[in-house]
Amino acid sequence: MKRTSQRALEQIEGRRWQAVVDRDGSLDGTFVFGVSSTGIFCRPSCPAKRPRRENVSFFDHPLQAEQAGYRACLRCRPKAVDGNPQSALVRAICRYIEQHIVDQHIEDRLTLSLLAKEFRRSPFHLQRTFKSVLGVSPKAYMDACRLRQVKQNLQAGHSVTAALYAAGYGSSSRLYERTAAQLGMTPEKYRRGAVAAVVRYTIVGSKFVHYTIAGSPLGRMLIAATDKGICAIQFADSDQELQQGLMREFPFATRRRDDEAMSEWRENLTRLIEGQEPNPSLPLDIRATAFQRRVWEALQKIPRGETRSYGAVAKKIGMPKATRAIARACATNPVAVAIPCHRVVRQDGELGGYRWGVERKEQLLALEKQAGS
Repeated sequence: MKRTSQRALEQIEGRRWQAVVDRDGSLDGTFVFGVSSTGIFCRPSCPAKRPRRENVSFFDHPLQAEQAGYRACLRCRPKAVDGNPQSALVRAICRYIEQHIVDQHIEDRLTLSLLAKEFRRSPFHLQRTFKSVLGVSPKAYMDACRLRQVKQNLQAGHSVTAALYAAGYGSSSRLYERTAAQLGMTPEKYRRGAVAAVVRYTIVGSKFVHYTIAGSPLGRMLIAATDKGICAIQFADSDQELQQGLMREFPFATRRRDDEAMSEWRENLTRLIEGQEPNPSLPLDIRATAFQRRVWEALQKIPRGETRSYGAVAKKIGMPKATRAIARACATNPVAVAIPCHRVVRQDGELGGYRWGVERKEQLLALEKQAGS
């Protein structure tokens, strides 16, 4: 049964790829395709240069592509054509929520019941439809819209007070309460472009890997943290690569090396990689979309020494068709090992990709299995 389903999926994707090659306008509105090398999604008839097949992911409707982190193509405007009635309804609800936040500025007034009444659906049906398309509830989408508007206003230089009221927050305490964790810093520091935020980091050798797996090193590891917790864990072959990666990740932050202060976290990560400690105390300070958070939370529940397929994770979060979006969420995981994206593999058991190299993924899995045996 599973083989038949997989074969059917491959046939569908084959037909969709042929439509992209042929720029078949008759299929506009039936699906869109995302290009990983550009981060953009298009309709089948897009006149832009055809991408490489290995860089293409298919989505049933634009909202799924956006949820996976892709941006709409400005040339073919794929969101202007949509043949899926459910996604059209959800898109209308999203626009209504966004406009409400802009116009009303009154916190929590827009409820599920009011949305259901506005769109002539039962609250249950509206909630289920919305979540099946986007993977999050209308309330979670509303919170994300508010946060996005706060960030845009802060980036534009508006005061914190003006930004919070413009997004519908009723008090400064409510704003700090809801956004500090997601921004990774206070709204005031975010407003200044993170210029004053200090990111501490340490680069450590991989001697434990050298001796544990017979000299096949993971390479160098960088741990970066704000005052709230670890914000990046990266691997590379040299310190220069790691420092360049940190600069790209936090271009406006003050980066200060602090090996001594972070020694405890370094030791905890060492034990985690070696499989000696399944759940070390590692406070994380990471930013994520609602979808990414759901995926990363699911990854943290995968037992050490075990793996799950991308499809299994997609089913776990209630979005069985979001396999490629799951892979993208794994690829954008900023804290390797702490969020164990290395435990997600292909349906056939092959390792699949890994941001820090398939060899490291294989080594991490081997270490975990060895520790559990």
